Amino acid sequence: MTKEELASMFDHTFLKAYASRDDFIKLCDEAKELGAAMVAINSVAVKFCKQQLEGTDIHVGAAISFPLGQTTLDIKLAETKQAIEDGADEIDYVINISKAKMHDWDYLKNEMEQIVAVCKEKDVISKVIFENCYLTKEEIKQLALIAKEVKPDFIKTSTGFGTGGATIEDVKLMIDTVEGKVAVKAAGGIRDWKMAKAMIDLGVKRIGTSSSLKILEEFKQVQQ
Repeated sequence: MTKEELASMFDHTFLKAYASRDDFIKLCDEAKELGAAMVAINSVAVKFCKQQLEGTDIHVGAAISFPLGQTTLDIKLAETKQAIEDGADEIDYVINISKAKMHDWDYLKNEMEQIVAVCKEKDVISKVIFENCYLTKEEIKQLALIAKEVKPDFIKTSTGFGTGGATIEDVKLMIDTVEGKVAVKAAGGIRDWKMAKAMIDLGVKRIGTSSSLKILEEFKQVQQ
């Protein structure tokens, strides 16, 4: 793997509540320097970041119902549509975690189908955030089985705002369950090359991290 190939797997992330205009400019400048796949931001900043990245191949990714997932489907759909209208190339939405804990799989399948349909209609990449730290292994598997049927572009481990992030065990379970029908994104707690490499070796296609620069620097040191 080259440095450029690694960088192209990064969703370069800044999702803090206190993010300022200067933070977004810095994020986009870093993404351009890195050659990242995407900048991951809250949806309010989509239009601004789209302008900052004009003329590049770097996508703008909007986090929807972030980080709790506890909004109605109508609100999630409205936020998704607004983000796409503002220029989002990718949508990362948080499932209704309460419904997962109640095992209301019909609700979650319908939620996934409707949001993914909006994304497909607009040729926008869809990612479904599970927030695995709150779920049992069986619940993670059931969500992955729903995704295998609905076929979003990605399923994703975590928001990075829960009690835990991506783990080897959870990522392996997700990858094994979808059987190549859906890509997997690992996010949350991936702050060094060792962890990033472990995820890549498992087969993840994207890594969500605010530590892209640090990971790339460690990667370069290892290659020397």
